[in-house]
Order: sequence, then structure tokens, then C-alpha cells
Amino acid sequence: MTRPGPLLWLWYALGGGLPPRYRDWVLHDVTTRTWPLRQMLRSVVQLLPFGVLLLFVVPGELWVRLVAVLGGALVGLVYAAALVQQTTEHRAIKAGWPPHHAQAVRDARDAPGRAGAAQRYAERYRRDR
Repeated sequence: MTRPGPLLWLWYALGGGLPPRYRDWVLHDVTTRTWPLRQMLRSVVQLLPFGVLLLFVVPGELWVRLVAVLGGALVGLVYAAALVQQTTEHRAIKAGWPPHHAQAVRDARDAPGRAGAAQRYAERYRRDR
């Protein structure tokens, strides 16, 4: 698995596609244990240029500009969190994976833990009467 360099990763973080040789890395990126954190980091990278631009271009008191930029960033991150699964699926599709493949990989990885949790739940709360 080949990881992209810093410039290609920045392009990827901003929404660009990667060459086919990074296909396996993209799948790893959107299915690894920390995939939601990775997506939120990419969202911060997408919001950062706009925040910096607004902070230095918009006239007014510094504290007002800071609060406005932080408020906008929070709204952007809420939307990013709400759409995290769809965004990662789209990244996997752009890399050449079939639709819903990333979610299937995550589900297969988490299946043993979920089965154990379901078993513990059934033992604790389900009683045949």
C-alpha cells in the first residue's frame, strides 16, 4: 500500500482524486479504526483557507472576526460530522471501489465486537418468559 506524499494528500484532503496506485490506501483511509477522525481532519483542512482569508480580509474588530470564523467553522464541522459516512463512501467510489464497499469493510471488521455486544445485551436484558 502506497501512501501519498504531502502535496497529493493535500489535494486528496481538498476533494481531489488520487492516481490508481493509491486505491488501496484510500480504502485503508476510509475504513481504518480512526476513519471518522481522519475525515474531520480533512474537513478542517478544507475550512482553514476560508477561515484565514475571512479573518484577514473582512474589516472589523479582531474578536468579532475570530468569533465569526469560529462560528462558521463549527457549523461546517457539524455538517461534516453529519455527512461523514457519505463523504467517505464517495472517496472510496472515486478511488475505484464499488458503492457501499467501504461500509461493508467497516462492518466486517466490527462484526465480532458487535456480535459479542449483542450476546452480552441478550444475556443481561432478554429473558424468556
